[in-house]
Amino acid sequence: MIRFLAKLFIKNADDPKDPAVRAAYGILCGAVGIFLNVLLFAGKFFAGSLSGSIAITADAFNNLSDAGSSVITLLGFRLGGQKPDPEHPFGHGRMEYLSGLLVSMLIILMGFELARSSLDKILHPEPVAFSAVSAAILAASICVKLYMCCYNRSVGGRIQSSAMRAAAMDSLSDSAATAAVLVASVIGRITGLQIDGWCGALVALFILWSGLQSGRDTLNPLLGQPPSAELVESIRRIVMSGRDVQGMHDLIVHDYGPGRRMISLHAEVPADEDLLEIHDEIDNIESRLKRELGCEAVIHMDPVVSDGGVIDETHRKVAELARCIDEQISIHDFRMIIGPTHTNLIFDAVVPFRFRLSDEQVREKLRRAVKTLDERYCAVVNVERSYTA
Repeated sequence: MIRFLAKLFIKNADDPKDPAVRAAYGILCGAVGIFLNVLLFAGKFFAGSLSGSIAITADAFNNLSDAGSSVITLLGFRLGGQKPDPEHPFGHGRMEYLSGLLVSMLIILMGFELARSSLDKILHPEPVAFSAVSAAILAASICVKLYMCCYNRSVGGRIQSSAMRAAAMDSLSDSAATAAVLVASVIGRITGLQIDGWCGALVALFILWSGLQSGRDTLNPLLGQPPSAELVESIRRIVMSGRDVQGMHDLIVHDYGPGRRMISLHAEVPADEDLLEIHDEIDNIESRLKRELGCEAVIHMDPVVSDGGVIDETHRKVAELARCIDEQISIHDFRMIIGPTHTNLIFDAVVPFRFRLSDEQVREKLRRAVKTLDERYCAVVNVERSYTA
């Protein structure tokens, strides 16, 4: 159905990288989600009222909260698709994350309310009436939610949306929760056991878990999570394709919403080459990053002094010593200041966040390692923490 509606209502539906197409997909899925969840709420509320089941009624209101979530998701895509303006020069893409966070908070609130109602039912159990109509409605609901999970997951992968993937997980947990309610109704009918309240509590736990998972997925990019390894590798591939680029470091990625990234990095270039030619090459790399990855890039040119002799050989040896300490350590901005009594080796050492050694321990190990090359060598080390080390 989603493919059919996309071809019907979305222009250039086969180009999900287009921000307008991406927003249209989000709005379409939100609208379909509203319709289906309201339909499920009406059916389950009728079934819950007919049977007197708190679990079925709880599941009905879960679907109503899902409809509200779809409204917020729709608005998030709608507002997030607005173009940059003087007040928001990097666009409004983070509205998608904010809408997802609000949805998560509503889901968690609903989970707590349903847990309270279920606890009351556990403490004061009442018989639940079973009917074929209620069972049929619940079975149909499971099928609908599984379908919603499939199309949300498919669209989420197509447009690279954490909000849509969270919606898919929510639909999957909803179908599992509804299955638990259906099982409780059947068991109550066959055995007479009053487990309705317990199943209602299980539904509440599913809702809370879904809300927490969704909240994590939308909160992380707002707080500033590291880029994926795939994105870092794509950036490195494009940057290192430059004829004069010898290395890159200090990569920083700012996420202003899906498809709206600002990156900065240092590109190592020969110090003795023509400055204007290298500058033109860096401009071309920035254009490729914009064209292929949708990243606004600022690249700082780091001149690398190379003499084809002592400096290059010493640089190579120090880099090997750093890797002997730990494979995750890399060095850059290497310089040699030769004096009459000692030689300073000045460089930056890059280590990952949460590295097993402190900055001072890294410095001390590198100082000792450098001394093994020559007693006159003194390492002046600046330690940097990076997610791309």
